[in-house]
Amino acid sequence: MASSTSGHCLFLALLLLSGAAYGQLSTSFYATTCPGLESTVRSVVSSAIASDRRMGASLLRLFFHDCFVQGCDASILLNDVGTFVGEKTAFPNANSVRGYDVIDNIKAAVEASCPSVVSCADIVALAARDGTVLLGGPTWNVSLGRRDSTTASRDQANSDLPSPAAGLSALITAFANKGLSAQDMTALSGAHTIGFTQCQVYRTRIYNDNNINQQFAKLRQSNCPATQGVNDTVLAPLDLQTELTFDNAYYGDLLKNKGLLHSDQELYNGGSQDALVKTYSSNHAAFFADFVTAMIKMGNISPLTGAAGQIRANCAVVN
Repeated sequence: MASSTSGHCLFLALLLLSGAAYGQLSTSFYATTCPGLESTVRSVVSSAIASDRRMGASLLRLFFHDCFVQGCDASILLNDVGTFVGEKTAFPNANSVRGYDVIDNIKAAVEASCPSVVSCADIVALAARDGTVLLGGPTWNVSLGRRDSTTASRDQANSDLPSPAAGLSALITAFANKGLSAQDMTALSGAHTIGFTQCQVYRTRIYNDNNINQQFAKLRQSNCPATQGVNDTVLAPLDLQTELTFDNAYYGDLLKNKGLLHSDQELYNGGSQDALVKTYSSNHAAFFADFVTAMIKMGNISPLTGAAGQIRANCAVVN
């Protein structure tokens, strides 16, 4: 009986080891190696948002733009160096994605207490969660154990990140390609309840689209002229009412044809997501629950685990 029990324990131990080797993510991954990790991240993100409330949205977007290219591997953080071409200069990211400095500040703080233990990829995932929570959004347990890539793909960033000019079918396909459902896509789009975007991104929508509230279009046209190259970087809030609070107001905007991006309004334009948009607009708890589910799924896109990848000492360069 004793030998049978010890054999069973050995089998369990081997199973656990193989699980670690194949790298399932775990919410307790750093419980013993860096127990203060989450409070350290929260502290730095809190300071960043205190000085610039837009940063919560920027950190959330940084995670999204990372996960959609090669998976959640911090590839977006890598600088162009010599012949190495990163993703920062891809069209959806260049002069647009923000928060790299905040990630660097978190990394420095974490390295001070837990050197060479925590990946940049996990820091990006935690910062996205904390940015959401600190602006009034839902919280969730972030699964950890990702490792950092030694590669990046500007081509994939250009091809795989959904375009703000995309139609509904293209949006559904882009998310399906990453293992995310149409419902996940509509819930994740709710991240646009916080943050801003540039005139050059929404110009075509406010001058050319028919499914837009005309008063809203005129409001946005007032400082975003039709001429390309003029006021290109002028910012407008993605959520008309509460641009710095994570709530469900974004969906209410869509019901009134006040989505700022063409891709936003596509979610409520006589198509398959109309009913879900209505639900989210009237039931913030339903939106929060589905957003959390979708964020966890997105965080599980092709992570490098186990012996794959590395723990970068500097998030911007390969070791």
